[in-house]
Amino acid sequence: MQPSATLQQRVQAFLAANPDETILRWIFRSVVTVTVAVLAADLADMNGWIDNAHPATEVRQDTPSLNVPDVAPSIVAPLAPGGDKRLTPRPQADGAMAKPMTFELMGGGKLMATGTITPGISDAFAAEVAKRGDYIKTVVLNSAGGSVSDALAMGRLIRERNFATEIEAGKYCASSCPLVFAGGVERRVGDKAIVGVHQVAALGTTTGLPRDEMNVAQNISARCQRYLGDMGVNLQVWVHAMETPHDKLFVFKPDELKSLNLVTATGAVPSATAPRPAPPKVRS
Repeated sequence: MQPSATLQQRVQAFLAANPDETILRWIFRSVVTVTVAVLAADLADMNGWIDNAHPATEVRQDTPSLNVPDVAPSIVAPLAPGGDKRLTPRPQADGAMAKPMTFELMGGGKLMATGTITPGISDAFAAEVAKRGDYIKTVVLNSAGGSVSDALAMGRLIRERNFATEIEAGKYCASSCPLVFAGGVERRVGDKAIVGVHQVAALGTTTGLPRDEMNVAQNISARCQRYLGDMGVNLQVWVHAMETPHDKLFVFKPDELKSLNLVTATGAVPSATAPRPAPPKVRS
């Protein structure tokens, strides 16, 4: 009984010697530390990080058609409960959408960017801009996402060249694609277009330790937040991303897109690929 009495006396002495603010701050830090440790242990157990060590190749937001193994979700999502749970399964990319992104210049200065943002695709995009930049006014996106680093590079180049970005009616821009979209000086979204985000995930590990995964995910998360701030987008966009599991998608409502300043215009956006109406016949 003596050890228990000693512990009780120490607790009472600590409470008496410190103001309420200090005690509450100590309790909060302890709870956060324990929560993070439990989450890290659970994630390591679920994903087998300790047993399967693979070289780190890229940080990305998952593209469902690629079926890449050993994808470890970030644990940097906010811990507070009560977030918006309007989640939906990620779009299943197929056909051209499942292939590396391609670029095609259309009428009206629109550059169609269609497909997966694969590692290194930002170089191909930069080459396309260098070759056709004088004609490009708008980058039209239709993508399920992919490499976060390449998405950031593409978005910054879009802003540097003062291009607009656009998602046509019925098309989608998901995962890391909205990062590219955010680079536009004007950002337009058509009716029933899907704009969605989810957590960052890291492919593989360097040593197989959960801490390495967390370091990589937190680093890329910080880069994304800084980027969105630079683009003038409300950082609540990133909060929604970090609250959403990497196998789901948080889809923004049209009013949210505008209130978060992710878009500057919604509604009818003419398609660059739609057939042009035939000219009226002239009667003699």
